[in-house]
Amino acid sequence: MTTIAYKDGVIAYDSRITNGTFIDTDDYEKCVEREGVKFVLTGATADFPRLIESFFGARHKNVDCSALAFDGQTIWCMGHNNRDGFWKTAIAPGGTHAMGSGMPHAFTAMDMGASAAEAVEITKKRDTCTGGRVRTLQVAAADVS
Repeated sequence: MTTIAYKDGVIAYDSRITNGTFIDTDDYEKCVEREGVKFVLTGATADFPRLIESFFGARHKNVDCSALAFDGQTIWCMGHNNRDGFWKTAIAPGGTHAMGSGMPHAFTAMDMGASAAEAVEITKKRDTCTGGRVRTLQVAAADVS
């Protein structure tokens, strides 16, 4: 899994990939750009391309991942479930958001004043599926209130 956190115009995410209890790598780039949209993904890496295709209108079943996406104007929380299929919802630019295995830890850290990147760093201490290098993606000006 992974941890993705958003706060103050910054999306932060870790770079760990696991396979069960095995750490596959701590240096995986989870941000993918396609057609001008940047996707920061969590979940089954094999399903990342199918979720991205769903954003652009493709129909898939059994997609086991989710993402935050930025199209230049809107930050989208997106995913897939077997009942509704693909879904997406806009994230308020002035709010906070977290997803992935470390979501509760990241939300708590941001509630206590941590930035998005600091929240992912803090999450690495408690969530075994979050680790490696923390990367950031600036998606808005720092003053997003």
